[in-house]
Amino acid sequence: MLSNDVYVIIMAAGEGTRMKSQLPKVLHRVCGRPMIDYVLEGASVVSDNLPILVIGHGSDEVVAHIGDRALYVKQEERLGTGHAVKMAAPYIEGKEGYVVILAGDTPLVRGETLKSMVEYTKDGNYSAVALSAKVDDATGYGRIIRTANGDFDRIVEHRDATQAERRINEINASMYCFRIDSLLSSLGSLSSDNAQGEYYLTDVLSILKNRGESIGIYCLDDYTEILGVNTRKQLSDADSIMRNRINEYHMENGVTIIDPQTTYISPTVNIGQDTIIYPGNVLEGNTSIGKSCILYSNNRIYDSTIGDEVTVESSVILESTVGDGTNIGPFAYVRPGSAIGDNVKIGDFVEIKNSQIGAGTKISHLSYVGDATIGQNVNVGGGVIFVNYDGYVKHRTNVGDNAFIGCNVNLIAPVTVDDNTFIAAGSTITEYVPEDALAIARSKQINKEGWVSKRREKKAQEKD
Repeated sequence: MLSNDVYVIIMAAGEGTRMKSQLPKVLHRVCGRPMIDYVLEGASVVSDNLPILVIGHGSDEVVAHIGDRALYVKQEERLGTGHAVKMAAPYIEGKEGYVVILAGDTPLVRGETLKSMVEYTKDGNYSAVALSAKVDDATGYGRIIRTANGDFDRIVEHRDATQAERRINEINASMYCFRIDSLLSSLGSLSSDNAQGEYYLTDVLSILKNRGESIGIYCLDDYTEILGVNTRKQLSDADSIMRNRINEYHMENGVTIIDPQTTYISPTVNIGQDTIIYPGNVLEGNTSIGKSCILYSNNRIYDSTIGDEVTVESSVILESTVGDGTNIGPFAYVRPGSAIGDNVKIGDFVEIKNSQIGAGTKISHLSYVGDATIGQNVNVGGGVIFVNYDGYVKHRTNVGDNAFIGCNVNLIAPVTVDDNTFIAAGSTITEYVPEDALAIARSKQINKEGWVSKRREKKAQEKD
């Protein structure tokens, strides 16, 4: 259950220089989704208040992406985490309750983990709680220093730590839950007297402890949740961890994934039970795959809805819908705006663009269908081209039910072909074809006997 006494501050002002990128760090993608979106999703689990986003480098791009999903404060000078929270403090002044502070470059943290941290803070009557985890290699991370009886003592940044402190493997996750009044009353006491010359938010914990307030540590079992992303290598690591999570989720819910290491599924994808996914599939965006589908190798499906018992092989489907029992591929290209009906066949090297294809229709090979409406049970032969562009404007073609379109036909839009028609192979159709008609639009064949030998003789004479 969401809580309106919990607020969230997300620090997303970092430039991410080690990423070596023009793109703001928090907009780099993990499993096809910007990192900041995962953090915002986690925030939404613990609070129904808009999160407060501290932005800096690339702020215009960040705001353009997030829009009205957050409140914003710009940190013109990046003087540390404590300074970032100071910038956001006006949004929580006068409020009662708790504030969760997150980093925008930690996409792996789960919303349920944040919820547990808030509950731990409330149940323990703590003024503040720091999230921590134990890792094999703590290089670069702040260390959690505990007292002899295991309670919180302080947090020491890696650069400021002694050799003995650097051997500690419990690290600070840079995620916290504070009681609002305790946080606000201590921010003014922060100092920048450290190796970085910055205001550390971690020092707030020591200030509160020295005032006699209770500080807790919520230590995670799964350290991967707190891994931050500061380099392309860490981005790749986060992508791999998230991909495994997503694939395991689908397998636990009845989907067969033959090789999870080569299957890429965005977190916003839904997949029905008993679907089988072969290696090399990329499923992205708001895609929904129905039940008992077979996705053979090397498909890319983006923002599309696929029905039940559909087979797709080595094909691309973008922003389109596919009905039940349809077969697509190999090497088909379904472009945005297409709606393919039930039990349709879209075969090899067929391209569909902004078209509606009726149930039972077959477009088996080497055809282009653009800006068309095709009825039910239509046969489209090989090499058929729906000629939709006149050099200035795209036009539509309408084909009725039960039509037969022979091989190598050109349909010059705008044109209508009625129900139960037959178009002879090799025709170029420019005019309306009425119901029950045979349309033939090609020049009469002429055979000129002996023409080839005469041509050879002429060419030989020219050489001499």
